[in-house]
Amino acid sequence: MGLETFAGAHSSTNAARDVRTLPKAHLHLHFTGSMRHDTLLELAARDGIALPDSLVSGWPPQLSAADEKGWFRFQRLYDVARSVLRTEDDVRRLVREAAEDDAADGGGWLEIQVDPSGYAARFGGITAFLDLVLDAAREATASTGVGVAVVVAANRTRHPLDARTLARLAAQYAGRGVVGFGLSNDERRGTTTDFAAAFAIAGRAGLLLLPHGGELRGPEHVRTCLDVLRPARLGHGVRSAEDPDLLARVVDAGIALEVCPVSNVSLGVYSDLSSVPVPTLLEAGATVALGSDDPLLFGSRLAGQYATMRAAHDLDDDALAGLARMSVRASAAPDDVRARLLAGIDDWLAAPA
Repeated sequence: MGLETFAGAHSSTNAARDVRTLPKAHLHLHFTGSMRHDTLLELAARDGIALPDSLVSGWPPQLSAADEKGWFRFQRLYDVARSVLRTEDDVRRLVREAAEDDAADGGGWLEIQVDPSGYAARFGGITAFLDLVLDAAREATASTGVGVAVVVAANRTRHPLDARTLARLAAQYAGRGVVGFGLSNDERRGTTTDFAAAFAIAGRAGLLLLPHGGELRGPEHVRTCLDVLRPARLGHGVRSAEDPDLLARVVDAGIALEVCPVSNVSLGVYSDLSSVPVPTLLEAGATVALGSDDPLLFGSRLAGQYATMRAAHDLDDDALAGLARMSVRASAAPDDVRARLLAGIDDWLAAPA
């Protein structure tokens, strides 16, 4: 969506269609963070796991990652939520419900991101856990009609050698359900250049390279990611908007930005939704794929990202359809799935509001 397309995005003559029926792809969703709140409560009660008030009566929690202490609180809640996954059926349920929720929000393709290291001890190692997730993804695809693929993500707070191990694991499953390799957690920790070797391994296997960057750190870290990790997409990348020359480089390289507006505000990156610079990115010609990041902690799923950007920036249906097309084109979806979703977007736009 270039400037000429976006110029009409503030038109009030285009009545609003239901964003939940707009076909789209979901490219930024973390594994445990995809869990339904009701499922969290049910699984915790089953095993007598005490949850903090912020995940029970105070849900969704009030979060900010503006400082290290804030990120620690966020990560602690994530770890508590992960601890309720005790059985293979729990894992299958999580993946199935994530696909069901996307289907209800118009999603037709989902790339769910997981670090197998965080579950290995309970599920027989990283390979056994990845096998389980991939099997769950196949089952979810069959039961919901949403294509579910997996992104294996390393944790930047762990040793870079761990990332190489995960990259080799992901490479073994390239073309068999794993479509990408990522790098997540607090981007202010660790040294990005130390992960170049892991990304080279994944890249040689033909996987999409999908590091987080440009959310908690600014344009300088986006530049490092581009120079060192050579991404196809950037997890977040939203702060590219602060540097026009960098943003032009992102656009010229065709690097998609997985923008997660609600989580950006929840974590204190922006003060409110109207400050999330989606219009700036679109006007520069950037490819923007809206994602929900961690609905369990932020309280908003895929369609909510479209609804909030519509409201915050007065985006019309043409602009929302353009965002949905970008999500599909930036995905690893097979050609037939892409064609079906893109045709559905055209039909959504052609239907009466």
